[in-house]
Parts: sequence; structure tokens; C-alpha cells
Amino acid sequence: MTRLFERRATLRRSIGLLGSFRFEQTAPDKFYGGLAHDTVDLVGDLYTGLTGNSLAGTTVVDVGGGPGYFADAFAEVEARYVPIEPDPSEMHAAGLQVGGAIRGSGLALPLRTGSVDVCLSSNVAEHVSQPWVMADEMLRVTRPGGLMVLSYTLWWGPFGGHETGPWHAFGGEYAARRYARKHGKEPKNRYGVSLFEVGCTDGLHWARSTPDGELLAAFPRYHPRWAWSLVQVPGVREFLVSNLVLVLRRR
Repeated sequence: MTRLFERRATLRRSIGLLGSFRFEQTAPDKFYGGLAHDTVDLVGDLYTGLTGNSLAGTTVVDVGGGPGYFADAFAEVEARYVPIEPDPSEMHAAGLQVGGAIRGSGLALPLRTGSVDVCLSSNVAEHVSQPWVMADEMLRVTRPGGLMVLSYTLWWGPFGGHETGPWHAFGGEYAARRYARKHGKEPKNRYGVSLFEVGCTDGLHWARSTPDGELLAAFPRYHPRWAWSLVQVPGVREFLVSNLVLVLRRR
């Protein structure tokens, strides 16, 4: 299932992505531009591994897609890309115009059951108070035999606190208050409001127990292939996996 993407999961890729993270808030176009093509490679390889087909002609829904940074990259592979975003300020944050963009909540997706080929969510679940309700919704709107890809940042990993890290290791509220004292403003990702504790074991439990989906793969998104086995090590995975990818087929 993951064989095609495994060849891309090199140390060089990991270093390149890690280096781009520092631009997330200061130069989002630079950060999301590289991440967009990496995401298309990931989703395209997984979809081909599942169906034997490319993404051309498919409908790809991106839950929490913000202003649509991934739109051009998916258009290049001839997929119909539909971002869904609940926050109007995020939808217009970059001045992008994405035809077909939908304002809606990931907890109650405004789509018919079984209506899309691929349902994707990238770095969003940690910003949702009920991430597994969102995951259930993602599976619901995916057609039988279709692909769901959920990628999210783990709380206990190095980036779990986002801009408040690494102090989130001493508590999310402490880290948020420390950030406010130091910078004179609240962090964009406020603990308990727009940033929550989500673990690796939490996601694996949901993926293995949901009756609507079959777990096909679980691996660290930004790690080289030789480090993927970290997902199988309880305890250690919470700190070292950093970002977990859950790949499911809709039953």
C-alpha cells in the first residue's frame, strides 16, 4: 500500500521539510508551497497503491484546508480539489481564490455520504476539540473503496505546542501564558481553544476500532522510511513520531 511513497521517504526529504517549518507563520507561502507538493505526492502514491489509478479525475476534499494552499498542486495532477474551512478569516488569509471552496465544520461536513474519492486532513486534528468526530465524518463522506488520509501533529512531539513549544511539555496552559508574557500577545494556536492534546495511541485506537474503515497504514509523516517502525513502540512513539499519518480505506 505504501510502497510507492516509501521511495520518497528519504532523509533528504525529511531535512528539507524540517527546514521549512520555521517559515510557517513568517512566510506561509514558502512553507505551504513545498508542503503542498509533498502532500500531493503522498496522497497520489497512496491512492495509486490502493486503486491502481492516478488522482486525475478524482474529487479530493481537504478538511481544514484554510485558504487553499494545496489547490494548485492538486490541479497539476488534474484532481478536483475542494477545501473545507470553518473560519472565514483563514479562508481569505492568503488572498487566494479557490473555486468550489466550502465554509463548514469538520465535525459536521456539509457533504453527502460516500460522495468523494479522497478525504484528506493535514495538520488539523490537533486544532479540533473532538478530532475523532471529525475523523468519523471524513470516513462518512468518502465513497466505499475510497481513501482517507489523516495527518496530525502529536502533542508530546517537538512541535506539539506549535509556537509555544517546547514549553508545552510543562503544560499547555503554562506554555500559552509564557508566550503571552514574552511576546505581549496571545499565541495564534491557543491551548484549550485552538490547540489540543492529541496522541499517537489515540489515533491508532480510533483507526483500528472504527467499523467504517480499514486501517491500511500508519507511519510518521516527516521521517525517513527506516524510522517508520517508531509507530509500533508504545510510549516512545508519543515523543518521536512527531506527526502521524493514518491511511484508511472506506468499507
